[in-house]
Amino acid sequence: MTLLIARYSEIMLKRGNRGRFAAQLIDNIRHATIDLPVGKIADRHGRVAVVLNDDSAWPAVRERLRRVFGIANFSLARSVPWPPIESGETADLAPLARAIVEEIRPRRFDSFRVVTRRADKRFPLPSPAVNAAVGTVIKEATRRRVDLDRAELTVTIEILPGEMLYSVEKVPGPGGLPVGVSGHVVALLSGGIDSPVAAARMMRRGCRVTFVHFHSAPYLDRSSQEKTREIVRRLVAYHGDARLVLVPFGEVQREIVTAVPPPPRVILYRRMMLRIASEIARRIGAEALVTGDSLGQVASQTLSNLAVVEQAASLPLFRPLIGMDKLEISTEAERLGTFEISIEPDQDCCSLFVPRHPTTRARLAAIEAAESALDVPRLIAVAVDGAVVERYRYPVADREPAAERLRAARDR
Repeated sequence: MTLLIARYSEIMLKRGNRGRFAAQLIDNIRHATIDLPVGKIADRHGRVAVVLNDDSAWPAVRERLRRVFGIANFSLARSVPWPPIESGETADLAPLARAIVEEIRPRRFDSFRVVTRRADKRFPLPSPAVNAAVGTVIKEATRRRVDLDRAELTVTIEILPGEMLYSVEKVPGPGGLPVGVSGHVVALLSGGIDSPVAAARMMRRGCRVTFVHFHSAPYLDRSSQEKTREIVRRLVAYHGDARLVLVPFGEVQREIVTAVPPPPRVILYRRMMLRIASEIARRIGAEALVTGDSLGQVASQTLSNLAVVEQAASLPLFRPLIGMDKLEISTEAERLGTFEISIEPDQDCCSLFVPRHPTTRARLAAIEAAESALDVPRLIAVAVDGAVVERYRYPVADREPAAERLRAARDR
């Protein structure tokens, strides 16, 4: 039988919650492979076993599981029964070794090692003895050398109750926690480099994410919306089905420009965004907001500005990139596949009505005084009532995302 063995990342550390986290991971793996020929998916002694009904599907399954948070690594494995246990507590491992030799014969490598883990301690041979016995057969059959530190090929053997699994390739997973175990957040997605990385970091911590994008149509073109849609299509591969809320923000900006002098306008824009995002989060049952702020990266992200902006949020505000520099963020965006999209030129709302010399050391009292000229509740209502929700499905997408209005009902 051919199996995919996915090994946990942080789940093993969760003690009382381990079962719940493992069940969520299994659900996420099932969803990610729903259209592929896989069979039973189950927890098997601290790892997830996925029955592969068609070996030719391995490349497709491999690509899907590389994006399932909660997986430390995974392997394509074969299952063989325990050998008969002879007197004196010895076991004939030659059949296992020969099967491994046949598996690795087509591969090109100069060095190898064998690593055994005994999940079932009733098996009579200790791990080093299994390594030595199987390694001897492989060395004689392939004429390759053993290298315990920098082997080109690692053979992994896992001894479980009544069976032994062997694999010759270990694929790294994304780590972290399974999406869905840590609650629901709203991530403000600008279309730039930073915010998609911030959203992905919250997914890696187990959060479900609803994306919110502020646009300034019809004052600007729709290029920022198209960029954001493409970014969401990339991120749903790590998340599963997701929603994108497109919020019209141009009218809010226009009223701020009419009522407020230039320097504090950017601060007021960002405070209004957090208020609107807080109301969206309340309607869909999300528990926190997420932004891509990085301290000192742009004028609006000075320490004093960030503190003043945060005061407008009615929910906890997370900034997972706050201590990262642009190179670190860009490297992570490249790994996610969002970087090339984010650097495409567009007209986003941040480019509309921006003062030449924005405030860099905002004071809360002065900002609140400027806001007193605005009908804040009405502006929030206008933006939220005009918001459109698009649903993105992964891996099965039978049509383009359908748009619908934001409803004042909790997410199911």
